[in-house]
Amino acid sequence: MATTHNLAAETELLFPPGAVEWRRSDAPVAYPEAVAEMESRVEAILAGDAPELIWLLEHPPLYTKGTSADAAELLDARFPVFETGRGGRFTYHGPGQRVAYAMLDLRVRGRDVRQYVRNLEAWVIGALARFGVQGEARPDRIGIWVVDGNGREAKIAAIGVRMRRWVSFHGISLNVNPNLEHFSGIVPCGISDFGVTSLAELGIGATMADVDAALKASFDEIFGN
Repeated sequence: MATTHNLAAETELLFPPGAVEWRRSDAPVAYPEAVAEMESRVEAILAGDAPELIWLLEHPPLYTKGTSADAAELLDARFPVFETGRGGRFTYHGPGQRVAYAMLDLRVRGRDVRQYVRNLEAWVIGALARFGVQGEARPDRIGIWVVDGNGREAKIAAIGVRMRRWVSFHGISLNVNPNLEHFSGIVPCGISDFGVTSLAELGIGATMADVDAALKASFDEIFGN
């Protein structure tokens, strides 16, 4: 029988308790276990048994297939592929990428999914600004985009959202220092005309702890605590 991580036992409380709980898993978390934990937490939030949660983690190398994915966009299944209920297409997750899963209650934050996605974009953009990086959203392309060292637009962060009775899960992934070659096994988010980049590729020597602190500060500005 499959087992899952015990979120309380295997993660640390990252910041002092508040209206939103923040936790970080230091060991890579398998994707099915992460989804099971998110679903469990969403049910607890809906029942009023747990606060909202931001869960910071890394995954082992894998690809996820969103609800809009085209099978032809999986070019090389060199890593495990997981179907997921979030919106979007194919994405890569792996070491060196900060994943932030957001389990937030839109019943009290406004029942507006489009505004929620805009807030996720602003959250990432605000975090990048703390490293002197100008991130931007594009109306015709999902995710957050920057100008790379060659003067071309490249994707530095992905966004994927799922809702259950107005409580969100899944969230964002920000490329800190992943192996960018691993993205070549897919057409990332269905967009083939642009590349991907990372903070490290842009010359930013940020640690995961630096990124976590930037995400927390930006989150408090956009969402409040």
